[in-house]
Amino acid sequence: MTIELITLCTATARLNAPFILPDTPLGTRAIAEVTTFDVEGERLSGHMAGKAGADWLTVGPAGMGTLDVRVLIETLDGALIFASYRGRLDLSNGAGSAPAYAAPLFDTGDARYAWINAIQVIAKGEITDGGSLLTYEMYEVR
Repeated sequence: MTIELITLCTATARLNAPFILPDTPLGTRAIAEVTTFDVEGERLSGHMAGKAGADWLTVGPAGMGTLDVRVLIETLDGALIFASYRGRLDLSNGAGSAPAYAAPLFDTGDARYAWINAIQVIAKGEITDGGSLLTYEMYEVR
């Protein structure tokens, strides 16, 4: 069995400076509000709707981060799609020193995008601009 990756989109997220909660039972929490989230691709293009997007990152003592992101996307043709993803980010050498890996899922009730409810996506991202800009290449797994 062979895994095939089909390009879905490029996603770009801009983050506010995080709220830092050190020494929680699960490690350090860094909660960063998403200010913009744009997706561009042949099958999926749009922008963040509303202001409720955030990354609830948890960082363990060795610097391994666990992503926990949720955002609402409004497509260019007006559909609303909820996106959520978890993933890993090695912060042991500082932000931007290693890629972020994620497994996004999408939910919508819009019939034009019903196909997105049935796919699994993987993403590889890069952190730049001092940790405030994340750019992901997202692929559908088949």
